[in-house]
Amino acid sequence: MICLIQRASHGKVEVAGETVGQIGVGMVVLTGFQPGDDSTKIKKMTHKLLHYRLFSDADDKMNLNVQQTNGEILLVPQFTLAADTQKGLRPSFSSSAPPQIAEKLFEEFVAEVANQYNTPQTGRFGADMQVTLTNDGPVTFWLEV
Repeated sequence: MICLIQRASHGKVEVAGETVGQIGVGMVVLTGFQPGDDSTKIKKMTHKLLHYRLFSDADDKMNLNVQQTNGEILLVPQFTLAADTQKGLRPSFSSSAPPQIAEKLFEEFVAEVANQYNTPQTGRFGADMQVTLTNDGPVTFWLEV
């Protein structure tokens, strides 16, 4: 399981011109699944995501997590994160979880984040999404479990 997290002052996902998810200050999380990902990995990633310190404290040090700042979360499914880019000039998606499995894992991830913190905003699985955000910093981290 892969998450690319970006500290954001704003984030939005549109599908066919309709806003399907939007946040203010918080994090935009692009999420990819690989074969072998399961509930255990989802729980580990949720813990890591909710406790990862990427927000500044009063001394301008990254010591606060999204929960401590009461930040919002926008989860966006993105199968291309799991692409194999080691050979050639075209990505291979053989290292991505099949769509029917990845969709269930994404739904489980959304539910786990909601259970442990607040209900996140989301993109739409399998849709052609337009994602916009204002990356604050910029601050971006690659998380894997």
